[in-house]
Parts: sequence; C-alpha cells; structure tokens
Amino acid sequence: QYSPDSVAGADGEVDPTEITFPGCSCRRRSCAAPSCSCLRRGHSYSSLCLRLPQQQEQGYSRPVFECNSLCQCSESCQNRVVQRGVQLRLEVFPTDRKGWGVRALEHIPRGRFVCEYAGEVLGFQEAQRRILAQTAEDSNYLLAVREHLHDGRVLETFVDPTRVGNVGRFLNHSCEPNLLMVPVRVDSMVPRLALFAATDISAGEELCFDYSGRFHNVPATSREHKPLEEENRLRKPCYCGSRTCASFLPWDSSLFSTP
Repeated sequence: QYSPDSVAGADGEVDPTEITFPGCSCRRRSCAAPSCSCLRRGHSYSSLCLRLPQQQEQGYSRPVFECNSLCQCSESCQNRVVQRGVQLRLEVFPTDRKGWGVRALEHIPRGRFVCEYAGEVLGFQEAQRRILAQTAEDSNYLLAVREHLHDGRVLETFVDPTRVGNVGRFLNHSCEPNLLMVPVRVDSMVPRLALFAATDISAGEELCFDYSGRFHNVPATSREHKPLEEENRLRKPCYCGSRTCASFLPWDSSLFSTP
C-alpha cells in the first residue's frame, strides 16, 4: 500500500500523526530565526536546502524542527519542506543485481530534500518480532534509527515499509552514498526520516544512502555493531560497486538478540 507519510504500525505503540508540539505564533508568510519558536529549537533551511555537515566535522548536529499544523505562519513558509513530500521527478527502475532502485530524472543540488523513508512506525518488540520471523531469503526493509543525544540518551525509531510505504523503500544502499538521512520533526518527537542530497546529483544518477547512517563512509561516525563470524551467514552481500565497498550490507544485531 503506497503512503506518502509514515503511519502507526500494527502494534499501535507509536502514532506518527499525533500532534504534541505547540505551534509558533509567527503571523507572517515565512518564519525567520530567532523570532520563530520552531526555528529556535534547531536547524533552518536556506532556499529549500539544508546545511549539511562537512565530511571532517564530528560531534553532534543540530536537530531540525519544521513548522507544524498548529503554527500561525502560512503554508508557504520556508520552514515547511519535508512535510510537503516529494517535489522532484524520480523514477523506480530495475537494476542489474540489486533489485529495484530509484534514480533522479532531474538535477538535484546538494542539501535539497529528495524523499522520506516512510512506512509503519513500530515499537521495539514488534520490530524485533518481525525481524526474527524473517528468513535469509526475505527482503529486509525495516530500518532502525538511533539518535544519540548530548546527555547520553538514545532515541530509537523503527520504520517498516514492507506492507505500507513510499518510494523510499526502493532506495538501495551504497558505501559511498549521494543521499544523507536526517531525522526531521514536524508535529511530535516521532521523526520523519528525511533523505537529502549529500552532493550535487545529476539527472539519471541512481539515488542511494548508507543504511548504517554513516556520512560518506566516515568510520568515526558509525555506531554499527561489528558482527561475529557466525552472524555473517545472516548478512547480505553489497553490490554498490564503490571503491570503499564493505562487501556486506550494514549489520546491527540488536534486533536479532533474544532475552
């Protein structure tokens, strides 16, 4: 079932459509920092593009909060980007070895929002149940995103577009990706998993992101668990063809562990 936005999973534990953030009181066409309460929380856009970190930058990035349905600014506010959905011409196409893929049909400048990775938003137990029910031959679309806060807390979000999802489910992995995933919050603390162009992208180029969350494959920014030798039987080969290809798709065993 195609859905442009994420929906509550079958477990009903997380509702991504719930509105819990207050709106800003900006009575203007487009909000500006520092007067806007939404923009004061974190990052802002410039000409529909997000300022992305440089490869050498380490440490924490600022969060992104868009204006929401309770805000008094207009629908054309420049702080409303991800919530507008896909605005670019994309194409789903068959690849030689990776199944379906997605490519751009127009030039995409660095920092431009491309699409969201949308699906069912699950709680940990349901996400783990689905992972454990899979066989080695099954396709795994379930994505686990962990945000590491400055105070040591970790926020987890599990999105599964196997049954309900959008064009983002067809994006392939690359060890040298041209997309970067950024959690963007609109109505609540449940993030939208937004994919932005990590570099200028040419028309006809396949769109890929690093499933491990690394930016341009910088090892220092990776939280990926190093698999044990016996776990390699569950890993899937990587066919990205990049110079730094790790041979296997990224691996995180936390959902596979049983009490």
